[in-house]
Amino acid sequence: MSFGRILTAMVTPMNEGLEIDYKEAGRLALHLVEHGNDGIVVAGTTGESPTISSEEKLELFKVVKEAVGSRAFVIAGIGSNTTEGSIALAKKAAGIGVDALMAVVPYYNKPSQEGLYQHFRNIAEATSLPLMLYNIPGRCSVNMLPETVLRLSEIPNITALKESSGMMDQVSELKRILPENFAIYSGDDSLTLPMLSLGATGIVSVAGHVVGDEMRNMVDSWFAGDTQTALKWHLKLTPLFKGIFVTANPVPIKYLLKYQGINAGGVRLPLVDAVETEKIFLDDLYHRIKG
Repeated sequence: MSFGRILTAMVTPMNEGLEIDYKEAGRLALHLVEHGNDGIVVAGTTGESPTISSEEKLELFKVVKEAVGSRAFVIAGIGSNTTEGSIALAKKAAGIGVDALMAVVPYYNKPSQEGLYQHFRNIAEATSLPLMLYNIPGRCSVNMLPETVLRLSEIPNITALKESSGMMDQVSELKRILPENFAIYSGDDSLTLPMLSLGATGIVSVAGHVVGDEMRNMVDSWFAGDTQTALKWHLKLTPLFKGIFVTANPVPIKYLLKYQGINAGGVRLPLVDAVETEKIFLDDLYHRIKG
């Protein structure tokens, strides 16, 4: 199942006391929909999922769904490194009315491939909602292998994968063995175009917060067969794709949202706000890309 071509993993706006600013979250969700996004992933890693509570996540799911209605897919980030906790949050998110769920490979535990299979199978079977798997070895220390994804694809409501391994050979193998209707999304902005060339469906983006329209042009050009225009957009945006990771995500993208009229606020410890040299770099980067 496809959730569209461009999804953004939304940051979680916070006020000066680092409490979640739900009103601004609704504004940001609408901004994303109005600037190139087909869907929004709420309370993923970019949304600071490790440092926000389940109760806060549920309120975010509700606020974002109410803000965008049927205009975009709302995908709830419910994954953690406990299967029981992920299932509990999945059931509550389903009751709120989100469109789909996303669950990350369990971090720190370092489960086996069989452990990954059982983890995701149990989450999927807890609700009838579509489930997107999220593979990101750099954060989780475990790489979910294509053979495991293939097994999981046999579960009816596991319909998509956000793939952030950075390994194009692995993407090729995934595309080779998975059913044609199983959606593969790039989890890295800079690999969007390379993965589209291997048959991926689209991107779960960070950069989409500030260059959603430009990414729409790139992706639409690719699917229209205008590969040269798609390449021009890719090359233009590449410095931003890389630069927004000058320090830990989502610190840079939260800072840059000021240029979109969004007050995303700060980040909760153990993350810290951008230092002055990083702010200068990001300001210059934004103006070079946006002209």
